Amino acid sequence: MSDPAVRPARRPDVPRTSATLARAWADYRWSGWALPEDGRAQRLHRWCELAVLRGLDTDSVWTTGDGACVAVWAPPSPPPVADDLQAVLDRDLPRMLGSRQPVVLASERLAEQGLPDVPHWRLLAVGTLEGRRHAGLAAEVCRPVLERCDADGVPAALTVYTRLAVTWAQRQGFAVTHATRTAVDHELPVWAMVRQPARASGSGEDRDGR
Repeated sequence: MSDPAVRPARRPDVPRTSATLARAWADYRWSGWALPEDGRAQRLHRWCELAVLRGLDTDSVWTTGDGACVAVWAPPSPPPVADDLQAVLDRDLPRMLGSRQPVVLASERLAEQGLPDVPHWRLLAVGTLEGRRHAGLAAEVCRPVLERCDADGVPAALTVYTRLAVTWAQRQGFAVTHATRTAVDHELPVWAMVRQPARASGSGEDRDGR
């Protein structure tokens, strides 16, 4: 079996980490809800690629050595996005979301009502390849940032769209702070979750919400 050791991702890892996230998120309810049906796989892959690139800009992407699991974080008080990357985001985000962009962005704003009003780490995406799930990889790939949160006294936060993802996050020490539904269509439930520093991480077998 390939080496599962966790390490920070680097630029050469972009293709593999993006592909892992795209494959992991292909069956996530958010993907089917947020992305138009035409070209959905391509839209999702580009979304994951940009998420990884943005995370690498702040050294906030972690991966297993074999690339089977990836976590993308946003750090507390991140610096402004580099001009060239921002230009790409401004160009490609409307292309990826299409007509779904207004409802997706409005839903994100609703969920953010439950996030901390102090600087915090935010887990933007975590995904594990289907054949490697239920082995604790998602917990391991998130551990470096959660340990840093404890050491620095900083909360961590995320938003999720399935009860399975809520259960997984609770095992990592997160608690629900706000529950709502997606804007306009109310189609999906949305939970904001926060982990306070120095809280013991959940234990037991990891079961991804992806």
